[in-house]
Amino acid sequence: MKQILKFKWPITIGMIILTAALFLIAPNLTQQAEEAGTFQLPENAPSQRAADILNDAGAGEETISLVYQLDSEAGQAVRDDISEAAQKIEEIGDPVSSVLDPFDSPELEEQLVSEDGKTILVPVTVDGSQEEIITLSENIKSTVIDDNQDVFITGESIINNDVNKSAQDGLKRTEIITVVLIFGLLLAVFRSIVTPFIPLVAVGISYLLSQSVVAFFIDWFNFPVSNYTQIFLVAILFGIGTDYCILLLSRYKEELGAGHPVTDSIINTYKTAGRTLYISGLAVFVGFFAIGFADFPIFKSAVAVAVGIAVLLLVLSTIVPFFMALLKEKLFWPSKKSASHSDSRLWLLMSKLSVSRPLTSMLVVAVITVPLLFTYDDALSFNTVDEIGDDYESVQGLRAIEEGFGQGDSLPVTVILSDEESLVSENIVPYIEKISQELENTEGVDSVRAITRPTGSPLEDLYADTQLGLISDGLNEAVTGLNEVQGGLSEVTSGLDNIVSQIPDSSSASGIGEAAAGISEINTQLGQVTQGLQQSGNIQQAAGQLNALSQGLTEIEQGLSGAAGQIESASGQTAGLRDGLTQLSEGVSSSNEGLTQISEGLTSAADQLAQMSDSETIRDTGVFIPEGTLENEDFNQVIERYAFDENRGMKIEVILSDDPYSPAAIETVERIEETVQRTITDTPLEQSELAISGVSSINRDLNNISTSDFSQTVTIMLISLFVILAIIFRSVIMPLYMIGSLLLTYFTSVAIAELIFVNGFGYDGISWAVPFFGFVMLVALGVDYSIFLLDRFREETAQYSVSEALKVSMAKMGTVIITAAIILAGTFGAMIPSGVLSLVQIATIVITGLLLYGLIILPLLIPAVTVSFGKGIWWPFKTKH
Repeated sequence: MKQILKFKWPITIGMIILTAALFLIAPNLTQQAEEAGTFQLPENAPSQRAADILNDAGAGEETISLVYQLDSEAGQAVRDDISEAAQKIEEIGDPVSSVLDPFDSPELEEQLVSEDGKTILVPVTVDGSQEEIITLSENIKSTVIDDNQDVFITGESIINNDVNKSAQDGLKRTEIITVVLIFGLLLAVFRSIVTPFIPLVAVGISYLLSQSVVAFFIDWFNFPVSNYTQIFLVAILFGIGTDYCILLLSRYKEELGAGHPVTDSIINTYKTAGRTLYISGLAVFVGFFAIGFADFPIFKSAVAVAVGIAVLLLVLSTIVPFFMALLKEKLFWPSKKSASHSDSRLWLLMSKLSVSRPLTSMLVVAVITVPLLFTYDDALSFNTVDEIGDDYESVQGLRAIEEGFGQGDSLPVTVILSDEESLVSENIVPYIEKISQELENTEGVDSVRAITRPTGSPLEDLYADTQLGLISDGLNEAVTGLNEVQGGLSEVTSGLDNIVSQIPDSSSASGIGEAAAGISEINTQLGQVTQGLQQSGNIQQAAGQLNALSQGLTEIEQGLSGAAGQIESASGQTAGLRDGLTQLSEGVSSSNEGLTQISEGLTSAADQLAQMSDSETIRDTGVFIPEGTLENEDFNQVIERYAFDENRGMKIEVILSDDPYSPAAIETVERIEETVQRTITDTPLEQSELAISGVSSINRDLNNISTSDFSQTVTIMLISLFVILAIIFRSVIMPLYMIGSLLLTYFTSVAIAELIFVNGFGYDGISWAVPFFGFVMLVALGVDYSIFLLDRFREETAQYSVSEALKVSMAKMGTVIITAAIILAGTFGAMIPSGVLSLVQIATIVITGLLLYGLIILPLLIPAVTVSFGKGIWWPFKTKH
């Protein structure tokens, strides 16, 4: 410290120049956070894998929707306007891939127009970055949508952009409120016009320098960053930096009050309070450094605070001593007495209970905290929309979709199957329908859209029982047709017999008579075929017999034509017989054509039945796709919608019955994955890669990752803190109950937050990221206050017994800790006007925890446990006293 004071001017000027230079040349941290976005899932997360599959296949499109909300059912004029708008959007070009006009077909209208006709969707498929999608959205608003129309534009990217925007707007409000709040609190604490500027200058330099260093780290080392990074830097550096300044300035005032020279007062301040400062700073640094071991980039982004703490300690060791030496006693002008370092009457009074009657003190803490712990359900919410509320257009559009179509329709889950071979074939598509069947019967699923059910209802013609029904109907028609042919041939036979009796030429009459006998014979056989078909159902045999009979009829027809030619030159009655014979010949021909058609139909049915009998898909799925069906033009549009990557990938859209953001939807995604895995086992799809995308799938991953990271990071953090505190305090006992008291504080605080936001405001739960950040911040910051007290206790044990040392320490540090807790709580309170729900909840947990710790747990529980151990508090090390 002597060297720092000796070179205080060059050091201070150098720090200011360094801060200014880095601030000017550093990348924009705000822009880096916006580019990183809200959700940055690890590459091995299933939903991220789904996104990668689609992007690699060039099918990573996203759908945004124009949501028309009408007062009454759309008339023709409105329908025309919406169709025209769809056409204009399609003409925009990139990043627009396609637009669905809800009135282009009855099927689309059924899908995109609500039952009451008052909510209409125009889905726009886009392929571009979030920035391009936002630009497109603004373009549509300005050039396509009529100002008089009630139209919202919504989609996942638009909602996420609104969350980012809300967070950045909240950061600006937080920064201003923090500075004003801290200045006011310091003014009240120190009763000095000068003193408040010292912490603000020191912390301000720390913040500017920290964010510049972090911005460079992001560029150079791919340092994690998110919307939380800057807000946490502001809240923690301003809060804890002010606390440390209070600790230093209070001790400096004590040293000056004891009559020590300025230089000696500064050196003594940093030997005593400075030691506490570095211990506390190290503990906080370790707490936030431990976040670097998390897997989730959003969680890891808070590791930037560790950088900020390191910079803060550097600034407090250089800039603050400079002002102490420069201003001397005038640092506290015009106040001659500061409340910041006067003995705390409140803590002195509480020490009489905690030190003198430790069991009673512990009981008081238990009565306050334990009932709250029993109310804690660990309910989490993954609803991104709650983060920003209903003031944003994207949320209003989402609400309109939920109201008109149901909650699940707003953001469906997409099951993705990917393979090396084409999945669009007659022997694979039936298994897609089998998956769809099983998914539709899964709890939490409302409906399913797939290649075999593009509108949500299955294509019944693909089912074997429907096809067998059609074949059965065809057989009945064939029998009816055969009966009609029989009747026609009987009439022809009668006609021929009549002609034979009238023809004088015996040779002609003989030929026609043979033809009549032949037709009669064929007719008899036809009756036998019909009877056999009805009795045995042997289609193939019947078709063969009909082909043979058809050949016989052809010969007879030719014979009749020849007979008609023989009497062509006759006149009179014979000529009339010739015309009749010609008509009967034509009748035979018509009957033969009918027979041929029936034969062809039976042959086709027989072929289909043969294929069906050999088909494994019927036995496995009940679905059969005849050859050529998938090449049909009508099927092309469906294939384009649900297949990708040259048909090597397949999408199945699952509409949930619950809100896609709800915890219930997460459980449904689990069931969906289990259902698909079970269904594709022992099928041609068994080796296909399965992935699930959509908001609900992302939230499922968030839940799994956040739970894993919470356990991992908390373990690393607590072990690290324990080791550091054990080494510093030379005690194993002391770190245990210090950490235990912080755990009690955290769970009590989060229980209170749950009561407020879940039981009070009706949210699904605490936002998923809040427990992680709330724990890290409360423990990392709360440990400071126990260090403040117990390090002073360690110092006082040099001349007092354990009990007396505790009382003196509580009296000396009570006001400092309470003031520090109030200032830090106020700093986090500045996050509440941000309007971002997760930040409000984190602030609630930290504020509640700090005040609970500073006013109840620290003064009542820590001294009670300490005095209960007596000199054993230093176990297993030996005390020097």
